[in-house]
Amino acid sequence: MKNFAVIVFVLLLLSFSSPLQAQSEKAEKIGWLLSAQTYSFRAFSFTETLDRMQKLGLKYAEVYFGQKLGGNLNGNMDYKMDTETRLQVLKLTESKGIKLIACGVVVCEPKLDQFNYIEKQAANFNIDIAIHNHPKPSTYWNPDELANVLKNKSSHFGSCADVGHWKRMGIDPVEALKKLDGRIKSLHLKDIEKNTPDSHDTVWGSGVCNMSAILKELKRQNFKGVVSIEYEFNMKNPDPDIQKCIHYFYQEI
Repeated sequence: MKNFAVIVFVLLLLSFSSPLQAQSEKAEKIGWLLSAQTYSFRAFSFTETLDRMQKLGLKYAEVYFGQKLGGNLNGNMDYKMDTETRLQVLKLTESKGIKLIACGVVVCEPKLDQFNYIEKQAANFNIDIAIHNHPKPSTYWNPDELANVLKNKSSHFGSCADVGHWKRMGIDPVEALKKLDGRIKSLHLKDIEKNTPDSHDTVWGSGVCNMSAILKELKRQNFKGVVSIEYEFNMKNPDPDIQKCIHYFYQEI
């Protein structure tokens, strides 16, 4: 009887995990890597964030600098970590089945006079640079301006498209994506509750960003890259809302 109970328990686990695994594989097949921007879990340490991501079935992480490492690790997630700490972070992340895929180095908002230097380094190290669009007064809040900046840059440069910030600035996210066609490197995907600059995030598909049309436009562009969940609401317990976002994403693609 005891063995039978164990078998039933294992089968129940598989019944919950297999659909999520299949959906994740479906996304990766078209080149979309669903990630969590760890700022979504800013109320927690990086160690706690990994545990939460693992429970949500997320396999990729985009880190932000300043998050406390936590657990047995001292310090914060930043470029000041010594070699030993970096190796410990990688070991811990890998043990959770999670891969660090982006950070505040390759997703950035450089000054215009820094581009020549950055372009050389991007070529030297063969890394891509995704320009993020924070709202005004960010230099890159307007997709027309960003497209103009990028037009003579190498293929290493592109956009980290934050569709929620565009909507907060009164810009149609789908039209903005079209203006940057071929330059989308990654996304900070979010939906917002209302058409106002101060509107907070909401579960994907329940807000005003027209998430379905955004995903269709990405498919039309044959986008391949990182889709990061950056959820900036309910910070003390974001997991239930993020889970709903994950479910929506897999249903729509």
